[in-house]
Amino acid sequence: MAKKVSPIYEIREVVYTQDRWLLLKKLREVAINILKALKVRGIEGIAHGSLARGDVNEKSDVDVFIPEVVPSYIVEGLLQDSGFQILKRELTQATPNHVVKAIIYLEENVKVTFPLLPLRQREREFYRFGGEIGLRDLEEGRRVPGVDKRLMLIFPTDYGHYEYSIIYNSVEVSKIVGVSLELINERIRVLTRRDEIGRTGIYFKTELRDDENFEEKLRERASKDPSLRRLLSQRGMRFIY
Repeated sequence: MAKKVSPIYEIREVVYTQDRWLLLKKLREVAINILKALKVRGIEGIAHGSLARGDVNEKSDVDVFIPEVVPSYIVEGLLQDSGFQILKRELTQATPNHVVKAIIYLEENVKVTFPLLPLRQREREFYRFGGEIGLRDLEEGRRVPGVDKRLMLIFPTDYGHYEYSIIYNSVEVSKIVGVSLELINERIRVLTRRDEIGRTGIYFKTELRDDENFEEKLRERASKDPSLRRLLSQRGMRFIY
């Protein structure tokens, strides 16, 4: 079940148990191994969300994101060469105006995502909004502030974190996490609306067969979807991808 937006209250301190610190270390080790596999070919990935902030729990995912367009066969090959088994692959698009993404699941809670089209600034900022961290900082045990799905700013401390609602604090939060005020306000609108009317779904999602690759599936979709062809053109990409 998706996390609901939390009520507005003063700053609250959360102190982590030893088990929580151990879980964070365990999940981060998985992310580190994935990022190292990608680094072999100079691909700079990031871990984002609770893994970057530190506020993990037993349901937390290991989310690795590559913020650039990379041929899918290279990503898949690097992961397999490092001993990872690919569980499934999905092509997704949140709305007709959003970037098309490839998702490779290594486990149900471990995935590598990358765009098949160049990211717009707002799409890139989305990952900073939730908190993102690179390989070196992961290895050195650093954590970064970011906003969770409850619209709570998670600010790491030596003992856990402080948290408070970003509603009515958007200007301060935009400076702390390093994203535009427009992005902050957009996320507030989206998540509060989702809280009111329920999850709104996703525009497109399909699982690939073993004999398909992401680029072929994108071409297939574009041949049938005029809105996708327009998006490709807007992002400076030819229809013959």
